[in-house]
Amino acid sequence: MRLAAFLLIFCIFKYANSVDHTNFKTCEQSSFCRRCRKVTPDQSKFALVPGSLNTYSDSVTADLIHKDNKHLFTLKLEALESDIFRLLIDEKTPLKPRYKVEHALKSAPKPGSIKVLEGDAELTIISGPNKAIIIADPFRIDFYQNDVLTVSANAKGLMNFEYLRPKPQQPAAEGAPENAENASANEVQNTNDEINDPGAWEENFKSHQDSKPYGPEAIALDFSFPQAEVLFGIPEHADTFALKSTSGTDPYRLYNVDVFEYILDSKMALYGSVPVLYGHGAQRTAGVFWHNAAETWVDIYTAESNVVSSIVNFVSGSRKSDPLAAHFMSESGVIDAFILLGPTPLDAFKQYTSLTGTAPLPQMFALGYHQCRWNYNDERDVEEVSAKFDEYDIPMDTMWLDIEYTDGKKYFTWDQFKFPNPLGMIKNLTDLGRHLVIIIDPHIKRDSSYFFHNDCTEQGLYVKHSDGRDYEGWCWPGSASYPDFFNPAAREYYANQYALWNFKTVTADVMFWNDMNEPSVFNGPEVTMLKDLVHYGNWEHRDVHNLYGHMQLMGTFDGVLQRDFNQRPFILTRAHFAGSQRYALIWTGDNMADWGHLQHSIKMCLSEAVAGFSFCGADIGGFFGNPDAELFERWYQTGAFLPFYRGHAHIDTKRREPWLYPEKTRLVVRDALRKRYSYLPLWYTMFYEHRLTGEPIMRPLLAHYPKDKETFTIDDEFLLQNRLLVRPVIHQGATKVNVYFPAIDDKKNGDLWYDVDTFKKYANVGYESIAVDSYKIPVFQRGGTIIPKKERIRRAATLMKKDPYTLVVCLNRTGKADGTLYVDDEKTHNYRNGEFNYIHYKFENNLLDVDFIGKPQFKTVAWIERVVIAGLERVPKSATLIVDGISKELEILPFSEAVAVRKPGITVQQVFNIRLNF
Repeated sequence: MRLAAFLLIFCIFKYANSVDHTNFKTCEQSSFCRRCRKVTPDQSKFALVPGSLNTYSDSVTADLIHKDNKHLFTLKLEALESDIFRLLIDEKTPLKPRYKVEHALKSAPKPGSIKVLEGDAELTIISGPNKAIIIADPFRIDFYQNDVLTVSANAKGLMNFEYLRPKPQQPAAEGAPENAENASANEVQNTNDEINDPGAWEENFKSHQDSKPYGPEAIALDFSFPQAEVLFGIPEHADTFALKSTSGTDPYRLYNVDVFEYILDSKMALYGSVPVLYGHGAQRTAGVFWHNAAETWVDIYTAESNVVSSIVNFVSGSRKSDPLAAHFMSESGVIDAFILLGPTPLDAFKQYTSLTGTAPLPQMFALGYHQCRWNYNDERDVEEVSAKFDEYDIPMDTMWLDIEYTDGKKYFTWDQFKFPNPLGMIKNLTDLGRHLVIIIDPHIKRDSSYFFHNDCTEQGLYVKHSDGRDYEGWCWPGSASYPDFFNPAAREYYANQYALWNFKTVTADVMFWNDMNEPSVFNGPEVTMLKDLVHYGNWEHRDVHNLYGHMQLMGTFDGVLQRDFNQRPFILTRAHFAGSQRYALIWTGDNMADWGHLQHSIKMCLSEAVAGFSFCGADIGGFFGNPDAELFERWYQTGAFLPFYRGHAHIDTKRREPWLYPEKTRLVVRDALRKRYSYLPLWYTMFYEHRLTGEPIMRPLLAHYPKDKETFTIDDEFLLQNRLLVRPVIHQGATKVNVYFPAIDDKKNGDLWYDVDTFKKYANVGYESIAVDSYKIPVFQRGGTIIPKKERIRRAATLMKKDPYTLVVCLNRTGKADGTLYVDDEKTHNYRNGEFNYIHYKFENNLLDVDFIGKPQFKTVAWIERVVIAGLERVPKSATLIVDGISKELEILPFSEAVAVRKPGITVQQVFNIRLNF
């Protein structure tokens, strides 16, 4: 026992100091990445087999052959709705089935229809305005939209597909194909690099060995984007939004791992892996979703491929360069790629979310401020922190508890000494309108007195070694095992633990945080699971690694939903994959208290937003370290305009509740928090519209200004929908920031932008220097929009439901504006039965008009107390409210550089208009 305790302390101490590069593989240390990178470009070995084509209403199939080893593969190219193609390539007669990803897609994609034209050396598949031309030899597919070449697969000839085979000099595996063609292929392939590579059949990394029972089985394919000038996507990385060339460096890595104090401007893997990538140019945007859950590396080509071609182009006077491209390389599985044809950025983003889903509508409290640290000590500590927020009149919706609330790191239990009356503590919070969130990690303490461990052992619900033994690793509890969430029985058992008749010490208002779910294993290779462990269905962990956290989320979501079917679940996760946004929100993990990590919180959440994760945030102030007052202030100001707003800190940091800083800092933080709460109606409306359309909430500038090349690499400012432009102060000592106001078209025409504090108007395209003091957050409302706000700030968002609204109308160059407001009960699923009001506001010809999108069915007493109008050429004398044909005169007051229509006094359920009188 002493030795075990020592080992755990050693692991934690070593693990918690900082990221050690040597604990994580490079591409050269990953044998499959090394092999895929050695494929010679422009010499593809794959070709279509003549006479193998089959045509169906929505797809074609054919055989592919490797021209050297003669191994056969099947190809399927399918047209889908919404301008998407799907490409599937698998072995024709594999020794065993290869893993195909499940659970990432929200449902089976909807097929389109096709027409096929056969030529001597190519096939043309036409689907609406789109077509795919399959070149037979060497194999390549060119995807067109409206006759514009948009994406090419295998244009660089980097395709690789390592087929399953018996180990050399060993008897053939039982059930192996017996035709001579495959036998011949084995003989030829045995001389190839993939067999001679020292990591092909066994691979060592530090003290860990990967047995690789099925040998080399990597897949790879390159995608070129002829119209693109920038590539972005494939989160999660602590890097710039625009992807960098990987020439001379490691590729970007997608492999869910637990990295403490991750470094910045790095292509290293982090907690999440979302294999969707976009290519954007001034004329169009396209994307590729690489549907694979195994470890994946992605090379990025952003310049000409070699020096020789550069010289040739220079001598010939040609300016043509190789198109931007990405080379996806995965350890196992099949080639399953969705081609997203755009043509606009928002089109491409929506095409991706049409496949993987959107964030569900959250409860209103989720959009407020969350207060967390590792750890609040006991019940008294929780209650005192909550009371201090009230004492200093600082809004806060949710208290969080990290792992120390449990009885010895055993989840679904409480420490009876520190938290003897959790139900009482929870009631004290909920009586104030607040919530509690507690952590549930996937590692299960191996303790014979722990019911969860005993049940998983007896029912065989743990991840196992290949010989059937339960896998045992090390994490916070010490010795731990991990539920096999791929097993439906394990997910069901786990989900049932959330039921109030099982977890009796919480209420239906308590929500959950799934952490360490990469999964994190302190003594495992790269701080995670062995790849040759076995999951339900006899799939190796290598096949499904990036899905493990996703599968836990499915169980958690089911458990929380079944606990109370009419309350929307709230779940935070660290590990994530494509589609995880349907169950949980994310944050950027274990960041640090420095300015660089503040800056990267924007870059990282932008990358996640275009990959389906609109609900993203970062630990305010940094998880590690102690932020000084200025950094603390600026981080709260930045966080106020990120979708998820939570302060969190490591157990070894100083306490950093806002009142523990000097009064000046406390007041700045309070001001930022109050600003966040004033925009809650906008946040809530944006989340509803995200659910409707799939468009991200937080957006890069290129989403709405795709022709403006200056926007392509901007990642220190962002849009919230197309309504607000946010450029936080993210550099130490700044007294001004340069804000870029983008161009709509090639002629450098731009929108009008209004400072949300003063309503000062900015009409020029380009960079504008904006002075900032300690309180200033540079945020601008776009001319042509109407934004709903609430300006009576209470202790929690849940208490603002009946409070009045302010409508902020900012006019465009033609004197027009429009916007929306969404209203429901802010908690239940009743909105799915039509119990909501979705309201459209329009201002034109000095008249504010309102109508409803759909029939209003939610009854509310909330009313409109003020309408602010900016951009008028003249100040009106008065305004006239007209409701049901009855007129009422309203007072007009100056409001900074705008005017305010005072107290219309109508509920948001009423149809009305307001006419300005001059």
